[in-house]
Amino acid sequence: MAERKLPIGVQDFEKIIAEGYNYVDKTQYIVQLLKGSVYFLNRPRRFGKSLFLSTLAAYFRGQKELFKGLYLEKVEEELARQEKREAWIEYPVLYLDFNTENYKKLEDLENILHTHLKAWETLYGKDEAERTLSSRFKGVIQRAYEKTSKKVVVLIDEYDKALLDTLDNEDLNIQYRDILGAFFSVIKTCDEYLRFSFLTGVSKFSEVSVFSGLNNLRDISQLPDFAAICGITETELNANFVPEMKALADKLKLPINETLETLRKRYDGYLFAQEGENVYNPFSLLNTFASRVLKDYWYATGTPDFLVKYLKEAHYFIPDLEGGVRLDDYGLDKHRADAHDPIPILFQTGYLTIKEYIAGRNYYRLGYPNDEVRYGFLNNLKSSFLPLDRGLGISIFKFLDDVDAQDVDAFMERLQTVFANLPYDTTAREEIKFRERDYQIVVYLIFALLGQYTETEVVGTTGRADCVVITATTVYLFELKLWSAGTAEEALQQIIEKDYAAKYASSGKEIILIGASFDVEKRNIKEWVIQRKECR
Repeated sequence: MAERKLPIGVQDFEKIIAEGYNYVDKTQYIVQLLKGSVYFLNRPRRFGKSLFLSTLAAYFRGQKELFKGLYLEKVEEELARQEKREAWIEYPVLYLDFNTENYKKLEDLENILHTHLKAWETLYGKDEAERTLSSRFKGVIQRAYEKTSKKVVVLIDEYDKALLDTLDNEDLNIQYRDILGAFFSVIKTCDEYLRFSFLTGVSKFSEVSVFSGLNNLRDISQLPDFAAICGITETELNANFVPEMKALADKLKLPINETLETLRKRYDGYLFAQEGENVYNPFSLLNTFASRVLKDYWYATGTPDFLVKYLKEAHYFIPDLEGGVRLDDYGLDKHRADAHDPIPILFQTGYLTIKEYIAGRNYYRLGYPNDEVRYGFLNNLKSSFLPLDRGLGISIFKFLDDVDAQDVDAFMERLQTVFANLPYDTTAREEIKFRERDYQIVVYLIFALLGQYTETEVVGTTGRADCVVITATTVYLFELKLWSAGTAEEALQQIIEKDYAAKYASSGKEIILIGASFDVEKRNIKEWVIQRKECR
């Protein structure tokens, strides 16, 4: 049996259907959207926004033949009868894709707008009195309506790419916001000529007037009814990718149920609303099926450096990203182009997701969606927070070697070396000055990164050791009395008295207890003690 074609990187709906690519039917969402007229959707990059926009374009161009066998074909005729209109009406569609440019100077944004306007003016005419980009856009919409006697459809893909590209250039970013604000405001002023408008982006920049001035815009980004409009749900996975699942299971030499669990842990877990079904990252899932190799496909396409920079400049406590982030609706929805509040942009760009909605208190708990994002992001943070690979001859793999060899002394000595090389300056304000919690972050990052190769629990709560590392043969329980008067012996005694080892007693693995204390003045681990418990 020939392998099916998977649409990796293919964002054109017509091409997917015409060339026989495997397509996950999302057209039921178009039916929901037809009840309104002006929408905004933000989703992370490579999540299917462009493909959905292309599907909308095909529908509004009346390309009935492309929808054969899909949900929309079954209901369009009935919708037309109910609305007393023709089915499959062909509307003039203005499609503007910001993905095709890298934005480094003012002319880059102006040129892409000019290019699209020139193409539309060729079709619908031009008025020489229209000199500004926004006035030309308004003129095109009016003439398209007059020439076709049909209301116009405006589809804008990745409206915010220029803004994201210039977050490190405040002056240019402000100029871009002014241009885009004026340009997008035309959608409101031309409402009488428009049948439908849909904008997509990665983030929601609250300063851009498309959100403050376009008061008829409906933001569906966090609505339960549209939670799975992009991405692949497990229901869709089981309905559309059975041959690929079987082939992957054979390659991994795992049963189907274990293969599915592996995929869940690595690529699932995105939730964009208070409730709804989680979705898998479609880019990573399709690449995994095509190659039959588990890798971090989405993360490898690039993580903006500004995200890590934002977290560091905000002195954010990195362990909270494990599921300890709390935001209300306002915090989740906003983003301003500065480093003071990095969490909303981390959510909107896909590095955090909704783990839980606390209805009684009206807030969300956020955390990493899956292992691909967790370990990819931790590795990015490592280069910023840890002095590894900077001539010290130390890497996470050396810590892993110590763990595998049950050499706790070597592990702790290596940790001492890391602390000794952390930048610290007590006089020069322009130098990096590590705070106490930055030492906690160092410990957290090392243990969390070990979780790529072992099982770890790194977020301490009452009744659990500060760090737990589990290998095939051994369970390590660490208690670190950091920044306190507690001794290593007292740390060890806490492990014993609270019986942290109890949950692992029947594991058949050796249990090693490690108590450590931290010397505040020397800013390093002062001492540690070890106790081994026999396997049962």
